[in-house]
Amino acid sequence: MNYLALFLAVAFGYLIARIFQSKGLKQMPILLAFSGAFLLSVTLFELLPEVFETPSKTIGLYIMAGILLQLVLDFFSKGAEHGHVHINSNDKSFPWLLFISLSAHALLEGFPVTNNDSMLIGVIVHKIPIAIILALFFNQANYNKITSIVFLSLFAVMTPLGSFLSTEIEWLTAYETEINAVAIGVFLHVSTTILFESSKDHKFNLAKLLAIIIGVAMAYFI
Repeated sequence: MNYLALFLAVAFGYLIARIFQSKGLKQMPILLAFSGAFLLSVTLFELLPEVFETPSKTIGLYIMAGILLQLVLDFFSKGAEHGHVHINSNDKSFPWLLFISLSAHALLEGFPVTNNDSMLIGVIVHKIPIAIILALFFNQANYNKITSIVFLSLFAVMTPLGSFLSTEIEWLTAYETEINAVAIGVFLHVSTTILFESSKDHKFNLAKLLAIIIGVAMAYFI
């Protein structure tokens, strides 16, 4: 069921994008702000205490590695993980760099959700607006519908695949704490970037501030 929920999050985002494709989604910055706050809060409330059950400076090193990894992925994806898609819309070939970067990000997301329902919800909330943005971009850039569906379907499979690998490959299970620490770094980078970039000139209006507060509160009580 967890695998299906992760896949359907992307499918749901695609459906929303199809409904609003003609006029776009004006509430997207608010939705992104909510998802960023929710993901950040779940990471701090649930995942961070787990990896620091046995305090170690090495864990901090892995978290920094995750932050640096996401910086590298951002270089190739142009920030799609946190709500920005900047690729050449004149080139209608399959966007391989974007796909590989997003796939690596999505695959890593699957590891910490395996035994953590709160992180599962956090990743689902994060994936829906990203799927909406990707689908809207493909539509506005006049990409072939088949290309869009194939891209989003493969993207949707990556997080369940990461979760599956984390339980089925023994040596990955042995390094669960270290991998989760890298995932924390990725989540910290993505979520904080969403919060700062979702507001013009880095200023929050009331609606976005309320969305962030609601996101934090919901993450705390789930």
